[in-house]
Amino acid sequence: MEIKITKTQTPGQKPDQSNLGFGKIFTDHMFEMEYTEGIGWHDAKIVPVHNLSLHPACMVFHYGQEMFEGLKAYRGKDGKVRLFRPDMNAKRTNNTNDRLCIPNIPVEDFVEAVKAVVKVDEDWIPTADGTSLYIRPFIIATDEFLGVAPSKTYKFMIILSPSGAYYASGLAPVGIWIEDEYVRAVKGGIGFAKTGGNYAASLAAQVKAHDDGYSQVLWLDGVERKYIEEVGAMNIFFKIDGKIVTPELNGSILPGVTRDSVIQLCKKMGLPVEERKISAEELIAAQKAGKLEECFGSGTAAVISPVGKLRYKDDVMLINNNEIGPVSQKLYDTITGIQWGKIEDDMGWTVEVK
Repeated sequence: MEIKITKTQTPGQKPDQSNLGFGKIFTDHMFEMEYTEGIGWHDAKIVPVHNLSLHPACMVFHYGQEMFEGLKAYRGKDGKVRLFRPDMNAKRTNNTNDRLCIPNIPVEDFVEAVKAVVKVDEDWIPTADGTSLYIRPFIIATDEFLGVAPSKTYKFMIILSPSGAYYASGLAPVGIWIEDEYVRAVKGGIGFAKTGGNYAASLAAQVKAHDDGYSQVLWLDGVERKYIEEVGAMNIFFKIDGKIVTPELNGSILPGVTRDSVIQLCKKMGLPVEERKISAEELIAAQKAGKLEECFGSGTAAVISPVGKLRYKDDVMLINNNEIGPVSQKLYDTITGIQWGKIEDDMGWTVEVK
């Protein structure tokens, strides 16, 4: 893929690495590529970050035909810049695209685009411990048409954001609210897709949880309203009586890249892993029996997020004394160690940006 590069004449001020936050600061450049029916993807370019000029009838505004991804670039102590399993994000992009009738992007082109824009803005990659460059690829439908149908034109873009910890509390355990009123997704829908509608549907429950002092919402299945699915921004894992248990992928759960990495690492560590249905009632019973030993979320942004408290209706479950557990800590240390090049990547997961 040929990528035309136009660099900014007015580079921005690099941010204070001790106060990055998450998703609030953006680099100098962005990647853009157009799709036109009958032509395919074309005009790949890296240009200075700029506002978009779109007609108000663009279909993305009216019918929500859009998708996004999230991954990171890490600068190791050796100075090398690494991506973590970008091919998985590329494949998941096309899974989402298939569901939303958006044209596929070749995996190699997706990865090449990510590497190219990160290389142009590599000076923006922070070096302080725990920091990284968040990468947000996304696609929007751009046809100017008020009608429900797949668009004939699209825009694929990648923007970059130097970021600190996703949670202000860092690796401290968070409280999770198990939602029993609202529903996020059902089988046959778009729950497995990385698309904005899933997140818009989660906001009402998220506000309710925050108002009660909880960091995130844990969703139940949309039919029986009893089986655990995923957290708003993460997949979820439990350590129950020595076994690592996580909800099975069923069409309404996002197939997380970090989720897959956790499962592979747990098996490598000799821990039994079960991907299956797990009910809220089973969690309550396990906690009362002293068998709910750990709980943690997994995702690109937070990597591993230990959970110290779960609330379901009138039951509040305190987990591991509201402290991070040994498996959660080891997984966090291993995954981030691979990402930052601190430990050997014997899984073949990292891709160097040169």
